Amino acid sequence: MIKKLLCLLALLGPFAVHAYSGPELLKDCQVAEEHLADRKSPDPYDSVRSTRCLSYVAGVADGYAVGDYLAERVGVRLNAFCLPKNDPDLSMRLVRAVVIHVERMPPNATTGTATLVAGAFARAFPCSDSLEPRK
Repeated sequence: MIKKLLCLLALLGPFAVHAYSGPELLKDCQVAEEHLADRKSPDPYDSVRSTRCLSYVAGVADGYAVGDYLAERVGVRLNAFCLPKNDPDLSMRLVRAVVIHVERMPPNATTGTATLVAGAFARAFPCSDSLEPRK
């Protein structure tokens, strides 16, 4: 019983919780950009950083795709950004869009990483059709 209580207390103990910050995202995506351009670093930690960026960026894109699909099911079109289909270089383009967008942010910006990635996609991959019907 004591062991179970100690394990529970250890799990609930004070841990430093840090969200994935914009500067971390930028550094990770810069490393990913290098990896995708075949300029790999011998540092194994860079591989982890690259994977973290690629996974996060792909997760935001997939999350948006799910939201877009569900919105269409109820007759709403999100139209925030339109990723190209069947693009063999899409991963590189997504990472590059994020790097460019985050580099342009003010140094003390407190924008969340999901918002940064979505903003990067909206800027780099605008939808060609508008939500308003053409007259």
